Amino acid sequence: MTDCNDVPNSIEEEIRTVFENRSDDEFQPGETPVRLSSPTYGTEEVIESLDSLLSTWVTMGEKVETFEGQWADYIGTNHSTMVNSGSSANLLALKALEGDIIKPGDEVIVPAVSWSTSVFPIVDVNAKPVLVDVDPSTYTIDVEAFKEAVTDDTAAVVLVHLLGNPCEMGPIMDICKEHDIAVIEDSCEAHGAEYDGQKVGSFGDIGTFSFFFSHHISTIEGGMITTDSEEYLDRNRAGRAHGWVREMESKDEYVRESPEIDERYLFVSHGYNLRPTEIQGAFGIHQLNRLEKFIDIRRANARKLNAEMDQFDDLFDILHERPDTRCSWFAYPILIRDEAPFTQDELREHLESKLIETRPILAGNLARQPALKQIDYRQVGKLEDADLIHENGLFVGNHHKMGDAQIEYILESIEEFVSEYA
Repeated sequence: MTDCNDVPNSIEEEIRTVFENRSDDEFQPGETPVRLSSPTYGTEEVIESLDSLLSTWVTMGEKVETFEGQWADYIGTNHSTMVNSGSSANLLALKALEGDIIKPGDEVIVPAVSWSTSVFPIVDVNAKPVLVDVDPSTYTIDVEAFKEAVTDDTAAVVLVHLLGNPCEMGPIMDICKEHDIAVIEDSCEAHGAEYDGQKVGSFGDIGTFSFFFSHHISTIEGGMITTDSEEYLDRNRAGRAHGWVREMESKDEYVRESPEIDERYLFVSHGYNLRPTEIQGAFGIHQLNRLEKFIDIRRANARKLNAEMDQFDDLFDILHERPDTRCSWFAYPILIRDEAPFTQDELREHLESKLIETRPILAGNLARQPALKQIDYRQVGKLEDADLIHENGLFVGNHHKMGDAQIEYILESIEEFVSEYA
C-alpha cells in the first residue's frame, strides 16, 4: 500500500465530501428498496485506486501482493493468490490438483445446491461431478450423503460454505482423511465464517473466495485462493498468468532446466490470463479493514430477524447459527415448509411488491439446470432436500447498510403476508 502521494489533497477532499453527502442511508419504508447488497467501499479505496492510475502502474503489482499477504494472515494459511474472480479461483483450485490428485475419469463430489462454477471446473479437469444432497437446516453438504457417495474413484470434494454458513468440517475432514480425498473449500460467500474457531478456507488443501461487488467485501470483481502448500501456490501463480514461471517459488529450478529460453517468457504449464489489476488490489487492502465490522452487522441483523421469525416456525424453516460455528450471513434465507398454505412464488411476489428484493438460493438444485444435460455427472439419491430448497427457498438482503428500520420493515411485510393465510 502506498501513501497515495500522487493524489492531490484537493481531489481527496472532494471525494470525501461526495461520500459523506451520499443519501443512500435514508430509508423510507415502502419507498426505498431493500436491496440484496450495497457498495462496501468509500473514500480510501477510491484514493488508493487513483494513486495507481496516476502512477500508471495498473496491472498486477505491489498492491495485489500486499492484499494477498493480508488475506493469508486473516484466514490463517501460509499463502494466498489473487485472481480476477471467485469463479477463476475455483477453476485454478481444481487445476492445481489435476494430474497428481485428480486424474481423467476420477470423480469429484459437490453439493447439488451450489453455484455453476462450483461444478463446471470439475469438467474442465476431465473429472466427473458427483452431485449429492444438502442438509436443509444448514444449506451445506449432507454428511451422510457425502459418505454414501464416496467410491474408489473419488479423488476430491468441493465443499461449499453456502450463504456464509460453514459445513460440518469435523466429520467431513475425518471422512476425507479415511479415504484420502482432497478438499477444496468453496468459501466464496463465507468471508470470515468459522468452524470450531478456525476460519473456513483453511481446513482443506485449497480454499477459494470471491470479492464480487455483492459480497461481504468487494474488489469490484476478484477472487482469492488460499493454501498451505507451496506446490499449489506455484501452480496457482503459474495458472493465473499464462503458465509462465515469473512468480513461482521454484522459478530458478525451471530456468536452469531450460537455459536456452528467456526466463521472462518461460512457460512450464497450461495456464490462462486470470490476473487481477492493481485497482482490485487497491480496493482489497482497505476492504479487509472493514470486514469484521461488516460481519458483526450481518450477524446482529440475523439475530434480530430470527428472534421474530421463530414465531412462524410452523411455516418457515429458519437458519440458525450452530454452536461452535460463526456464520457470516451472505444473505438471509427463508425456507418455506411443505405444509405451509402458500408458495415460494406467492411470498416472492409479495416481498417484491413491497420493494424488498429477493432471489433464489444460489442456482437451486443444479441437477435441474439445462446446462447439466451437457455434462457427464453422477447423482447420488433423489436430491429431495435440494429440490425443497429449489422450490421453497429464497433469500432477502442482509448487509452492512441494513439497520433496524429495514429489519422491521421486512418483518412487518412477512407478518402481513402470513396474516393473509392465517
